[in-house]
Amino acid sequence: MINQLSTADIIVFLIYFVVVAGYGIWIYNQKKKAVTDTKDFFLAEGSLTWWAIGASLIASNISAEQFIGMSGNGFFVGIAVAAYEWIAALALIIIAVWFIPIYLKNKIYTMPQFLKIRYNETVALIMAIFWLFLYVFVNLTSILYLGAIAIDGLLGGQYLHTVMVALAIFAIIITLGGMKVIGYTDVIQVGVLIIGGLATTYMALTLVSEKFGLGSDAIAGFKVLMQDAPDHFHMILDKPTADSPQEHIDKYLILPGILMYAAGQWIVNLNYWGCNQYITQRALGADLHTARTGILFAGFLKLMMPVIVMLPGIAAYVLHKNGHLPQLTGGMDGAYSAVLSFLPSGLKGLSVAALTAAIVASLAGKANSISTIFTLDIYKKYIKREADETKMVWIGRLTVVLSMIIAVMFTWEDTLGIGGAGGFTFIQKYTGYISPGVFAIFTLGMFWKRTTGAAAVAGILFGFAFCVFFNEFAPTLFGNDTFFYTAYRNNAGEYEIPFLISMGLSFFFTVAIMVAMSFAGPKVHPKAFHHEKGMFNVKPITVVQIVITLLILMALYVKFW
Repeated sequence: MINQLSTADIIVFLIYFVVVAGYGIWIYNQKKKAVTDTKDFFLAEGSLTWWAIGASLIASNISAEQFIGMSGNGFFVGIAVAAYEWIAALALIIIAVWFIPIYLKNKIYTMPQFLKIRYNETVALIMAIFWLFLYVFVNLTSILYLGAIAIDGLLGGQYLHTVMVALAIFAIIITLGGMKVIGYTDVIQVGVLIIGGLATTYMALTLVSEKFGLGSDAIAGFKVLMQDAPDHFHMILDKPTADSPQEHIDKYLILPGILMYAAGQWIVNLNYWGCNQYITQRALGADLHTARTGILFAGFLKLMMPVIVMLPGIAAYVLHKNGHLPQLTGGMDGAYSAVLSFLPSGLKGLSVAALTAAIVASLAGKANSISTIFTLDIYKKYIKREADETKMVWIGRLTVVLSMIIAVMFTWEDTLGIGGAGGFTFIQKYTGYISPGVFAIFTLGMFWKRTTGAAAVAGILFGFAFCVFFNEFAPTLFGNDTFFYTAYRNNAGEYEIPFLISMGLSFFFTVAIMVAMSFAGPKVHPKAFHHEKGMFNVKPITVVQIVITLLILMALYVKFW
């Protein structure tokens, strides 16, 4: 474990806390007269700039599971894990050009509302309840638990519950101010996250350079990584053969080479960024150009995220491989913390602040989404229809507090077993099973006028069933090598299909069932969206943003293919 923080580290961290809290209070006071408006509280309607939207998207997305989990995957697999970040940049282009215009044109404020307008109340209610349980018992709990574990490790490993409560309180303070406070404080949060993360990466590369006798040169350190671990700098993993070692098979099960780009990688990213209240909420209160610019700005920032959350893991791998990282404990998930142990006083405090910024921003964003869905899609519709704006804002605030209390209760003794599964795995396991069905009902609902409500219900149920089937039963029932998939022996000696491939297969069969069912309905569903001519057109400046992102992405893949 890392030694306790020095006085300089504590001072740096306290400065961060005071600046974020003070700025949040100032933003709140600026809008104090409007806090009884639900659209202002939940969406910050019309008040977030493009850079605030983009920063808030990244701050909400990057949390302890990325710093710890993705760094760990960088340690084990290498740069191939950057696909999650770089394909997200492409996904955000698709969301900005085609998804957001539909949401804004139809005045969509919540994802259940979208399902009600396009399908029916049954579909909306089913998904509202599901999302509430998922956000509270999977996302909120895992972010809080993994974040507390990470920061507690930096403090010496003796303050887990204190850190847990402090993170929850900090997140509540920010969330109670509404989406505008969250959005603008996220600008500071993402700034601290990027500066602290880049500082950690720089120190890790410098350390590698020093340990290999090349002086304090970060560029030389990066070259050492590429020379000493060339297998860690390939985006596309080769398909295992009969002679492949178990380690390569385990890597392929996580990131199944070129096939993942034709299957689950797109579903993961498009569903997360385009059909997720937690994310889309930041852009739903803006005008189209502002929303698009903010989303594309977030996509540009995603291109640099692997430098922050993945490179330290590869550095830890090279150091550990050559005997320079004896303090590494806990396997690959301990890689990031082990690297932080080398940071000097002050910089370690900045790294703690970066971690805290990521965790608090994610907790605040998730709590606000829980509050929004419960208040607008459950309370207002089914509990108290006559509730006025002021009442709903206070119900929203109460929901924030209660959801955070529940999260603390379930993470206090790790009741859900997050630590056993690993926070990143825990989230992927429970959200991944529902992603194909949700993405299918959203995309077909947006772009195919024939899709029916019955098909949407079937999509939810069959999407989940197919994921369970392909992940748990298909190899046993149909063998390990079929036309649709190849299963590989994992560390436990059992055969499994790479999860991203299972997700792609589940999506394909779910869409097939939904299409077949919809053909039994009218050619144009009464609730189908009608797209106006030109609604997907983009301004020249937006085209420039898209082209720049695509060129950078192309260069990265050409370099590290």
